[in-house]
Amino acid sequence: MPYAIGGGSGIIRGYTNVAKQNNTLAGNINFTYYESPYLPIELELQKGRLTGGSITTDKYARQYENNYLAAYIHFDFQLGQVINYYYSDINELLKNVYFGAGAGFVDDNVKNQRYNLLDQGYPVGTYRFPGSDHSIDFAIPLRAGYEFKFYNEYDEPFLAVDIAYTHTYVFGEGLDGYDDPSSRFKNNNIDQYRQIGFTVRYNFGLIRAFTKRIRGTGF
Repeated sequence: MPYAIGGGSGIIRGYTNVAKQNNTLAGNINFTYYESPYLPIELELQKGRLTGGSITTDKYARQYENNYLAAYIHFDFQLGQVINYYYSDINELLKNVYFGAGAGFVDDNVKNQRYNLLDQGYPVGTYRFPGSDHSIDFAIPLRAGYEFKFYNEYDEPFLAVDIAYTHTYVFGEGLDGYDDPSSRFKNNNIDQYRQIGFTVRYNFGLIRAFTKRIRGTGF
């Protein structure tokens, strides 16, 4: 079955210039094209909420909330493409392990604490932390996961449930909306966020020939 539609959710956490980060949620819908049963290409639309910092506990009294929208294309490689899983229970399990990378854009919509609430060489309320409340940043997601395949009476994988870890590098300063010079605030790393989540996909379309059976005979 060469196509799939699905959706999922996960727990996300940012890694930005703000020290304290919170675990929050994101959801997604996706469309997948299978170049082969083990080489999926996926288009994903993701919506989530990243938060961090605190006006009471952060060293600089900064905090942010980013209700973002992101679009990605993912290219994944499942081990079933290259290993022989016939008559091997272990390989039958390993064939569904996958690794992947992708590219896309994150549309950041940030609300943050923009002025200094502490005396840091400036009178309170007079220094504005530079940055933007809205930006669109290029991003690269890297992920690893496992796909549980569910078969119909013809041994065709009509349904898939994925559990994956995704780490996304965002090239810009939009995730938390702060863009202070590194001479004033530590700013050594690319903004990024991670996601631990699951996705359910329904496969459809005309069956195509493959070089080996999708379901091995290990079980």
